[in-house]
Amino acid sequence: MAAPPSTPPSAAPVPSPTGVAAALRGPLADPRLGKRVFVEVRDVASGDVLADRGAATPAPPASTAKLATALAVLAVHRTTDRITTRVVAGALPGSVVLVGGGDPTLTAAAPGKPGAYVGAARISDLAGQLRSVHVTRVEVDDGLFTGPAVSPYWAPEDVPSDYAAPITASTVDGGRDTPGAVLRSTAPDLAAGRALAAAFGVHVVARGTAPPRARTLASVESAPIGTLVEQMLQSSDNVLAESLARQVALAEHQPASFTGAAASVRAVLARLGVSIGTGLVDGSGLAAGDRLSADTLDRLLVLATKRTAVLDMLPVAAWSGTLADRFVRTAGAGVVRGKTGTLTSVSTLAGLVQDKDGRLLAFALLADRVGPTAQDTGQAEAAIDRAVSALATCGC
Repeated sequence: MAAPPSTPPSAAPVPSPTGVAAALRGPLADPRLGKRVFVEVRDVASGDVLADRGAATPAPPASTAKLATALAVLAVHRTTDRITTRVVAGALPGSVVLVGGGDPTLTAAAPGKPGAYVGAARISDLAGQLRSVHVTRVEVDDGLFTGPAVSPYWAPEDVPSDYAAPITASTVDGGRDTPGAVLRSTAPDLAAGRALAAAFGVHVVARGTAPPRARTLASVESAPIGTLVEQMLQSSDNVLAESLARQVALAEHQPASFTGAAASVRAVLARLGVSIGTGLVDGSGLAAGDRLSADTLDRLLVLATKRTAVLDMLPVAAWSGTLADRFVRTAGAGVVRGKTGTLTSVSTLAGLVQDKDGRLLAFALLADRVGPTAQDTGQAEAAIDRAVSALATCGC
C-alpha cells in the first residue's frame, strides 16, 4: 500500500472548491458526527483552501494537538539528538542521585527483555556502570521539570490511567511502575528510583537534589529525538508528548512546565510562520479546554511538508499506529496519513490524503459534540473516515 508522499505531485490537477464541497456534502451530513463539526481542506502545493466549515473556530483538538508538539520539537532539535539520564554521587557516603533528563522511555526492563518502548535506554545499563560503587541509598532529582506534575486542566480520571501519568523528569517506561503495567504510576519518579535501587538490593529511595558539581558516575542516552517523536505520533502517547513539549521549553530557555512548554511550542511555531493562538494548555491535547482550529491544523500540516519529517512519522490508514484498524477496505486505505484525536464527546482527525488524481490535500475534521460513549466515538470515527475517503475518491 502506498502512503501519501511528503511533497505533492506537480502535474496533478487542482481540485475545485465546488467539487470538494459536492464530495463532502453527504459525508458531513452523517448524524454520527454529532451536532457540530469543523472542517478545512487545503491544497498542499498552492495552500488554497478548498473547503471551509467553521475552520477558523477554535475547538478541542484532542490528540491532533500533538502535531504542534512534534513540529516544535523537531524545529529546535535535530532528529539525531538524544536525551541523557545521569547518575551522580550523592552528598552522603553510599548515596547516588538519579538525575532525570526528561526521557520517559527509559526502561526498567531486565537486560534482554523488552521495555515499553523500542530502542529505549536502560536502567540496567546505568547499574552496570555503577558496579564498583557501593550504593546504599538512591535519590531522584526531578529538578529539570518545574510546576505541577499533573495538569490542573486534566480530568481527575486521567491520572493515573492507562494513557497518562504525572510528568516527571525521571520516569521509566512512560510513567509505569513496571514495564508491562497497564495502569500508569502515581509517582513515576520514585518508580524510576526503585528500579535503580533494585539492581543493588537497596530499599532506601527518596526524592532529592544532586549536589552542585556532583561527579557523574553513569549515564545513558535515549533513542534519537526523531524516534521519540515517531513513537509519540504512532501511538498517540500523552506522556511522551508532554515530555517532548518540555524539551522545547528547555531549548527556548523557558520553565519546563505545562505553561512554559505550551508557550514555547507557540513561540517556535510562530517563528516558522504559523500562529496557533493561545488555546493550548498542554503538549498532548489531553486537556478538554485545549483549543485549535481546523485552519490552524491544516497550516501545521502544510508547514510539515516543507520543514520536517513529521509527515513520514504519522500513522498510515489501515496500516500502522492509531490508524491501523481504520479505513480498512475503504478508498482511504494506504492513501491517508493522519493524527487521530479522541476525548469524551470529541473525535478529530487531521492529516494528508491523495485524491483520485494524485493531488495531495491537507484536511482537518473536528467533531466536538458527539455522544459520550465508546460506541458514539467509534461511530464518529467511522463517519470521519467516510468523509476523508470521499476526498480520496474525488477527481474534483
